[in-house]
Amino acid sequence: MLYFGSFDPVHNGHIALAEYVVEHDLADEVVLIVSPQSPYKQGALPASEVERFEMTEIACAASKYPGRIKPSAIEFLLPRPSYTIDTLHHLEEICGNEMEFSILMGGDQIAALDGWKEYEKVLDYPIYVYPRRGERAERYLDRITLLTDAPLQDFSSTQVRAAIERGDDTSQMLAPGVAEYIRSKGLWSPAHRMTALNGALSSNPENTALLLERGKRHYRMNEWGAALNDFNAILRLDPENEEARQYTEMIQEILTFRYKDIYNP
Repeated sequence: MLYFGSFDPVHNGHIALAEYVVEHDLADEVVLIVSPQSPYKQGALPASEVERFEMTEIACAASKYPGRIKPSAIEFLLPRPSYTIDTLHHLEEICGNEMEFSILMGGDQIAALDGWKEYEKVLDYPIYVYPRRGERAERYLDRITLLTDAPLQDFSSTQVRAAIERGDDTSQMLAPGVAEYIRSKGLWSPAHRMTALNGALSSNPENTALLLERGKRHYRMNEWGAALNDFNAILRLDPENEEARQYTEMIQEILTFRYKDIYNP
């Protein structure tokens, strides 16, 4: 069973689902396919491919069934952008005579499946859909298998990253080895993230999503000038960006209040 994801980072919810598949004999093996940058998440800035794969490797090895839950970097070797149907075709070509493939995905993914490349062909494969809290899978019910009793993921990778940045306890979210890897690499620390943002923006200076994130970080660190530069850059590229406009107004109010003697000698 193929479990596609960015795994940025892989967390205990991912592994719990893989263990569920093994324990219910839904597949001989579960393979966590670590995806490159998603074509549907152009603004995202993930950890490096190697880092995400190594964290997934650590988590799989620490699972209850390390012989049956494994990571794969196959999509790193295929043409970009990466699409599920292309990966499936590639796997069929190289080992289709020896294996049968199925797919594990969340209810939110099946709801948006018609936006995927050649999604009708993806539906030709057995698809197992696990629940998302507060969401119900309502599409393609005649072509999928709902895992209604699969463990719910109570947190996302986005929430894990935010917890790390705040310095919160993540022991319930991450395998100890993954948590140690993150600490050793400094992943998602404020300094590490700012370095990553600066590097990404040096090669893609008009990416408004990254400019917005960097501007917010400058804002939280009271670096008003740098923050204002980023928000103004966004407004030059996208004059209708309401969030950047609001931050710009807040900074201007802060500067006016703090340095009112400059304006009122």
